Amino acid sequence: MAVPTPHEGPAGRAAPLLPPDLADLLRSRLEAVADEVEEEVRRQVPEYAGPADGAYTRNLRAGVVQALTLFVDHIADPRGPGDAIAATYYELGRGEALVGRGLDALQSALRIGGLHAWRLMGRTVEELGLDSQVVAALGELAFRTVHEVAEAAAEGYADARLRSTDELERRRRRLLELLLGEGPVPVEAVHELAHGARWSVPRYVAVVALAAAGERREDDRPLAAAGALVDMGARPPRMLVPDPDGSGRFAGRAFALALRGRPAAIGPTVPLAEAARSLRWASLALGLMGRGILPRQGVVRCDEHLSTLLLHSDEPLLVQLRARALAPLDRVSEGQRARLAETLLAWLLSGSNVPDVATRLHVHPQTVRYRMRQLEKVFGDALHDPDARLEMILALRAEETRLHATKSGDFLNSQQ
Repeated sequence: MAVPTPHEGPAGRAAPLLPPDLADLLRSRLEAVADEVEEEVRRQVPEYAGPADGAYTRNLRAGVVQALTLFVDHIADPRGPGDAIAATYYELGRGEALVGRGLDALQSALRIGGLHAWRLMGRTVEELGLDSQVVAALGELAFRTVHEVAEAAAEGYADARLRSTDELERRRRRLLELLLGEGPVPVEAVHELAHGARWSVPRYVAVVALAAAGERREDDRPLAAAGALVDMGARPPRMLVPDPDGSGRFAGRAFALALRGRPAAIGPTVPLAEAARSLRWASLALGLMGRGILPRQGVVRCDEHLSTLLLHSDEPLLVQLRARALAPLDRVSEGQRARLAETLLAWLLSGSNVPDVATRLHVHPQTVRYRMRQLEKVFGDALHDPDARLEMILALRAEETRLHATKSGDFLNSQQ
């Protein structure tokens, strides 16, 4: 915004010259004027109405004197930069941001103080009997002064907010790395970092692993403003959620909506010191979502799929279990294998009740009996051994989810 000065008159004409002794006269009355301006601001702006030895009022006094000094300096040299005084207001604005306050109080003080200062100094101008052009030039100069210090305060405030935000994010990333790192979590270090990151330390947390966003950047910081610690640069992207079982923004359908359709897996709720465990299970669940073993879309909660996660927590061991427990099925044809595996699982889960198996599979009971006779031939006494039956159930469950994931993937590919 272009601010007119006493040297910029209409149509390029020079503004009237100011009396050379005016600056000295006003400077001699500066402290008295500062006293009255300070009193007026403290009366009208509640934030500055505290005790005289408070930080707010100390800053007020310094700011008033500096602004009045800048005004007088401009009278003495209208083209003077006033950089040192502008720096004072830059620091005032910066200080407001660093303590988490807005600029409203400072702006009110500038507006009220500037108007009152002009009234007081206007009396001196009237006493000198200066003509209207000089008075107008002084008014423009007063406006310029208020504008300069307000701009400096706003700049300091904006810079501090930007740096404060960047620093806050950096501290929160360090805190998240500490909580999700290997080894024991040092409690004192966590509380120290949390204090610097302005993060309230919860008792319980859950870690969310999210699918990569690709080119979609609009939701790269989901729910961070609500208290989550977020790291979208990690693989997989993750966020640590405080009090996940509470009734706040992280609960229920509101959480799913906040993710805007982005697939995610929520790890189990754990004490804060065990956050890395929640991440481990969430990452496993996200991987199983990608393979179609768990639902590919939406939000998957690990607490609702514990048996599947346990089953797939050690894939090489699962392969060994499946190979050993289901080895007898290698003796039948591929077409028979699928039917017999389906029947065997239903039989084991139904307590060996043939009618229940028939109902579950939507086949005739006689069909079930025929298949069971085939299974008796290939498995023998293992069908009645408790340990062998448990291994069969686990292996057949894994086989079932693997086949389901394969069919799901084939269907999705056919739709592309």
